[in-house]
Amino acid sequence: MALLSAVATAILAVIIISMLYFGRDIFVPVALAILLSFVLAPLVGILQRIHVPRGLAVVSVVILAFSLIFAMGSLLATQLTQLAGDLPRYQSTISEKIQSFRDTKAGRGTLERASDMLKDLSKELDKPKDAPSARGSGSVAGFNTPAPLTPVPVEVRQPDPGALESLRTLISPLVHPLATTGIIIIFVIFILLQREDLRNRLIRLAGSSDLQRTTAALDDAASRLSRLFLTQLILNGAFGVVIGIGLWLIGIPSAILWGILAAALRFVPYIGAVIAAAFPLALAVAIDPGWSMLLWTPALFLVVEPVVGHVIEPMVYGHSTGLSPVAVVVSATFWTALWGPIGLVLATPLTVCLVVLGRHVERLEFLDVMFGDRPALSPPEIFYQRMLAGDPTEAAEKAEEFLKERSLASYYDEVALKGLQLAQADAERGALDQERLTKIRDAVNEFASDLSDQEDRPPAKSNSTTDAEASSAVESVAENATNETLPILSKESLPPGWQGEHPVLCVAGRSRIDEAAAIMLAQLSTTHGLAARVEGAEALSTTNVFRLDTSGVAIVCLVYLDANGPAHMRYSVRRLRRKLPKATIILGCWVKEIDPAALELLREGAKADLVAASLGEAVKLCIEATGVKDQEASKQEVSATVAA
Repeated sequence: MALLSAVATAILAVIIISMLYFGRDIFVPVALAILLSFVLAPLVGILQRIHVPRGLAVVSVVILAFSLIFAMGSLLATQLTQLAGDLPRYQSTISEKIQSFRDTKAGRGTLERASDMLKDLSKELDKPKDAPSARGSGSVAGFNTPAPLTPVPVEVRQPDPGALESLRTLISPLVHPLATTGIIIIFVIFILLQREDLRNRLIRLAGSSDLQRTTAALDDAASRLSRLFLTQLILNGAFGVVIGIGLWLIGIPSAILWGILAAALRFVPYIGAVIAAAFPLALAVAIDPGWSMLLWTPALFLVVEPVVGHVIEPMVYGHSTGLSPVAVVVSATFWTALWGPIGLVLATPLTVCLVVLGRHVERLEFLDVMFGDRPALSPPEIFYQRMLAGDPTEAAEKAEEFLKERSLASYYDEVALKGLQLAQADAERGALDQERLTKIRDAVNEFASDLSDQEDRPPAKSNSTTDAEASSAVESVAENATNETLPILSKESLPPGWQGEHPVLCVAGRSRIDEAAAIMLAQLSTTHGLAARVEGAEALSTTNVFRLDTSGVAIVCLVYLDANGPAHMRYSVRRLRRKLPKATIILGCWVKEIDPAALELLREGAKADLVAASLGEAVKLCIEATGVKDQEASKQEVSATVAA
């Protein structure tokens, strides 16, 4: 069945690609119409909000848009005609520059050597073959060969075309562009008028059972695409205007033409601006007897493109359009091979549409996986993979990107702890040996050490991450997470029993994975002003528990990542209770999707004082056990009282 499914998918892909290639005369106008509808939809919405009827709003916007397009086309034709008429005048300038370069010592030597080499090769290629021998020629000596006959020139004259033939010759080149334009206009009007109906049909084809969620998702995707494409059009248009004005000031002919070309080619990722700069550079060489234009022209592009690409665009809609760099290159190659130059310009917008569909339509999720910039693995899976590979440094760098928008407790609970839960699942099915478990524990220890200088405070709203992996992790955390604003205590404010060197003791329940989770809990607790130390699972044995150093310990956190050993939990709590009769014992049972009632049953069975379902909750319970209020809140209350 898997083989048949793969073959059927391959056949379907070949059919779709063949249809796109052989039906490009139809699909190119449809694709242009879809993209134009995304650009024009916000304008139609604005007119509808001021009570303009929908039909009138659509027709008005489409007429305005295509009037601007036709005006730009007419301007381009005028500029091209003028440029074609001026080209012969530039030939002498190019000849003079070549001659001046040839007259230089370096240029003379290089050009002369190249010229001599080409002449030698030409002589070798043009050398005639040896004449055939007399014996093989079939001729007899002494007889004169007749003189060759002179051909009679023949001239073919066509009759003068009639008026109808001349009209057909004039109109035939315009038929295809006019037909394509007509198809685009009809499709744009149809899409804008029937937008909701088309959305519902797409939902039906997607086969989603949750209509409310899918409808909201597709509406959101359409609005995001509209804003993205409209913003790109405005930015690229502004880029073209700046380039056109700059080239006009430099003195490049047909500056309007090159400005429009720069705006259009900027839709091509990576190389669009380079291609747009090539034509003005060639003209700069041709028209300027000196070299100043050749220097000013690339300088203009080298200044304007980075400012737009790395300063203005990130402020407007972020660094990324949602595509991975590999996907941008692959899509550009694919669409160019199918549809030629127009495919190169449309490659990125079309692929963005496919990726957005993949994010919101379940059956098309493979498009997001293949072309999207979001990681193929979930943040917990990536964290677990890095711990397996022994790469805690990279994990710490991504965590710091996450901390630009959310708190450390959120990262530990939503990414790191869930990654350890994946490791626990592998350990339970026997996929991890002791060596790998130890490697994971050591990697987590180094990871926590790298984050030891990070504060667990809500970051400033102005901070934002541009890393795709960190953004994916941020999206997994609810905006109103309960442990986002845990207070940070000072040692001086703690009760006497909490002012020891390590008032919090984190003990692993059974395995190295539990010890890794205890390490993260200890680091998070220390960040909030409650210094903590970690003991491994071997400390709970009957022999070692009585040698356990408990000086200054006020609270004990017993950490488990599985709920399969209630008896082990009970015996561990009993041993800790004997060793620390006055300490509070928190049972941290961090099992994936465990029910609160089941957690309470485990606490009662183990005879623990408190139970926590996450690292953030465990730290919160430790802070509450001190009896100290949030110092910052207390200071604010005192300040308010004094002011009153």
